[in-house]
Parts: sequence; C-alpha cells; structure tokens
Amino acid sequence: MSTAGAPTPDLETRRDGRLLALLSAVISASALWFCYRRGILFLDGDAPAHINIARRVFDSRTPGLLQLGTVWLPLPHLLDIPFIANDWLWRTGLGGSIPSMLAYIAGTLGIFRLVRGLASRAAAWIAGLIYALNPNLIFIQSTAMTESLYLCLFVWATVFFAEFVRDAASPEKPPGRSLEKCGLVLAAAVLTRYDGWFLSTVLVAALILYAVIAPRFSGGLRRSAVKFALLPFLTACLWLAYNHASYGNALEFANGPYSAGAIQQRSRTPSMPTYPGEHFPRTAELYFLKAARLDLGEGRAEYLLSSAAFIGLLSVIYFARGFWPWIPLWCPVVLYAVSIAWGSVPIYVPGWWPFSYYNLRYGLQLLPAVAVFVAVGYELLSKLVPRRMVALAAAVLIAVSYGSLWLHTPPCLREAQANGNARVQFEQQLARLLDQLPPSATIMMDCGAHSGAVEMAGIPFKRVLRESNPGYWEIALTQPAKSADYVVAIDGDDVWGATRLFPQNLHNVALITVRNYTAVIYKSTP
Repeated sequence: MSTAGAPTPDLETRRDGRLLALLSAVISASALWFCYRRGILFLDGDAPAHINIARRVFDSRTPGLLQLGTVWLPLPHLLDIPFIANDWLWRTGLGGSIPSMLAYIAGTLGIFRLVRGLASRAAAWIAGLIYALNPNLIFIQSTAMTESLYLCLFVWATVFFAEFVRDAASPEKPPGRSLEKCGLVLAAAVLTRYDGWFLSTVLVAALILYAVIAPRFSGGLRRSAVKFALLPFLTACLWLAYNHASYGNALEFANGPYSAGAIQQRSRTPSMPTYPGEHFPRTAELYFLKAARLDLGEGRAEYLLSSAAFIGLLSVIYFARGFWPWIPLWCPVVLYAVSIAWGSVPIYVPGWWPFSYYNLRYGLQLLPAVAVFVAVGYELLSKLVPRRMVALAAAVLIAVSYGSLWLHTPPCLREAQANGNARVQFEQQLARLLDQLPPSATIMMDCGAHSGAVEMAGIPFKRVLRESNPGYWEIALTQPAKSADYVVAIDGDDVWGATRLFPQNLHNVALITVRNYTAVIYKSTP
C-alpha cells in the first residue's frame, strides 16, 4: 500500500501541537473574559497582592528591586511588570493574568510533548486534554496566581529530563543539551515557587542514580550534568543572598515576620490551636490527596481520574519501566506531606475538619502526574483491548470527572468566593472613597492586605506611604498626621493602632464597614 502524501510523524506532531495550542488559547481567553466580566479576578487575595508587588518595583516612594519583598519568590512578579506597567491593565488585573495564561498554554504543550516522546499520539492527546480542560486550572490561569507558571516549569523540566534519558540511550544524539535545558527550567522554577527547590533536589538525585547505572556517561555529559546541578543551586543561593542583603537574614522568607510559620502562629486561637496534619505527616498526606482529588472531580467522580493515574503509576513501577523518567511528577505527594506537617502550610477541605476551604489549589500540583499517568494507562491497556474502546473509556472518564466540577462550581473558585467576596466588596467601597480624594493628595495606608483598593482606584503608589517604604513608614507610625494628607486606618493594622496612639490633628471623614472589615479615613490638618 502506498503511503505517498501521508504526513510524517514529526509533521503530524507539529500539527497536533498547533491545534492544541489554539484550543488551549481559546479556553484561556474565554475563561479570562468570563472572570473579568463577573469581577472575580481579585477574589483570591493573593492575586492583587502579586500584581501590586510587581507594580511597586517601579511605582513607589522607594522604587527598586528591593520592593520585590521576601517570602514570595520574584520571577512571577518580574514577568508581570511589562504588562501591569500599563495603568488600565494594572487597574483591571488583566496585566497579571497574561503571564499566567501564557504559562497555561505552554504547560499544555509540555504535557503533550512529554507523553508523545514515549507514547502514541492518542495517549498524548488524552494527557493534554486532561491538563487543559481541568476546570480549577482554567480558573486559576485566568488570575495572577503563581500555580499556572510553576506547573508549566514543572512539566517542562520533566520533559527535558525525560528527553535526556531517551537521548542518552542513543549514540547518535547529544543528551547534554536536554540536560542543560532542564537545568535552566529548574532555575526558573526555583525563582517561582519553593516547590521548585524540592523538584531540583529530586531531579539531581535522579541524575545521580542514572549516572550510577548508565552505560554511557562521557566527560562532555559530565560537564552538562554539573551545569544542570549548579544552575538551580546557584539560583537558590542568589535568593538567599538577596534576603541577607535586604533584611540581614538569609532565611527571612522562612522565619521572618511574614513567613508561613509566623502567619500561622498569629492565626492560632484558643478554639483552634492547631490545624489538621500539623506534626502528623500521615494526616497531612490524606488532606493533600483529598485536595488533589477534589480538584479532579466532585462526589464519587473525585476518585475516577486519581485512581486511573495510580493504576498507571503501579503499571510503570512493575511492568513498564521505560516510563520511569515521568515518576518525578509525583514528588508533590512527598513535598506537601512534609510542608503541611512541619512547614506551616495548612489545607482545609470541605467535609473534613475544620469544614472550610483553604489552599485547595495546592492539589493542582498533582494534575501533571494524573494527566500523564492516565495516558500511560491508556497506552498499556490499548495493547490488550481495542484502542477505540480504551479511548472512549478515557473520554467518558474525563467528561464525568470534569462535568461534575462544572455542575457544582470548581472548588478553587468556591474557595475564592467563600474567602474573598466580603474582602472584595470592602475594597470596592474603599476604592470608591479613595477615588474621590483630591488627585494630588498623599495617602498613608497599610497595603499589605488590601492593596487591591488602591489598585481599583488607580492611585499611583508614588502617592501612597505604605509598609513597603522602610524608614519613612516607621516614622509615619509615630506621627501619622504629619506624614500624609489622608490616613486610611483598617481595623487591626498598624495604622489603626497609630491613629489611636497619636490622634492629634486627624479628623474622621469616612467610615466603611463590610461584614468583618472596617476602615476609617482621616484628613490631616496642620
């Protein structure tokens, strides 16, 4: 039979990649339009915080890279800067969404490439669709959150590592190039989320294991391996040096006043002195896996994709070890058990104590593993059962799982609504009042928790004396009336306390109360 005119595998893969990129771009843009029209881009409080950290690098009384702060890693904020430099994109929050959306598209293509490297075209499509169609990721990628960017880097680091292992087995291909690319991606991951630090450790350990058993590990490859290991290590050292230079403490992000541990200590109450899983890794693991399942399906459907992926993992371990370079995709299982137990990283899931929503989005860290290992299951099962039947079963699995999420509203969106509706209403009211102030007036305000109000009002941070202006801020807290034309005190923040200690020449001009949020605006007089 003649095959003249039939597309080559490489051409077919490129066509598939373009089609998948177009599909994910349409999904991404549609989700952004939906979220923007309904005003939910700021529901998660971390989204405006990320945007405004990026904004204050160039729009501040004390601009510069030191405005990147600590705790949160800097790469997402640096990527936001070119977009939120535009005032309209900043005010609306759309500028912070753009890098997240691009990362979502790139992550989808990375999943497809990863699976296509060792499996069939159909398996690659199944993996790509499981990733791209996840309702929680679709919502998260439309905001300025960091999960979409990190997942993209996580996937591509695995892609290049898997390609290194594949190329190292072939005497015709130079595997060192893939290894060096992997090191570059890991360096970017190290500057995006602390998950990247653990991922780098896992992949370096995997490389050492491979070097022990590999039949071919030449001098040139050793040089590439050194670069691969050094890139993320030196990048982490750079972040430690930045913290030491800025705060006099290289571990400021881990043990400073804004660290997860310090925040958790301040959050403890007599009725809730701990959180589920603290000091108990088994319980911590159960909460993380529950969050991961809830991000994949609702009700009984929550077990479908996760169970299929676990079966795929067992198959790789026992029957198909050629897929072992994909196993690092499961490293979040270990990381989050440790982080919840001893790293002050709580996860609350509905239905389990304390019957609330908190950090459910962390479960998305297992989405790449689920997408890839469900595809592995398809690949192995299709050797025993007709491919069409297995493909139909996979389609039903995806449709039932994700359909259940859309039917009940994706849990990451429910979490944002439960925890953010009152805050957004409060910030909108505060923004309307701030917008009525004279355009040349200076404002003193602690923007740590409610910078979204200033953003919605479109007030440049150059006019705002805030907690990220060291030196000036500490002085202002002892003489608020002399520090700005208007002083915004929000119940519980430092300015609230300062206005009670030093009320001289402050005149109340507005009071806002929305549920548990209260703010008073004062006008300073000579």
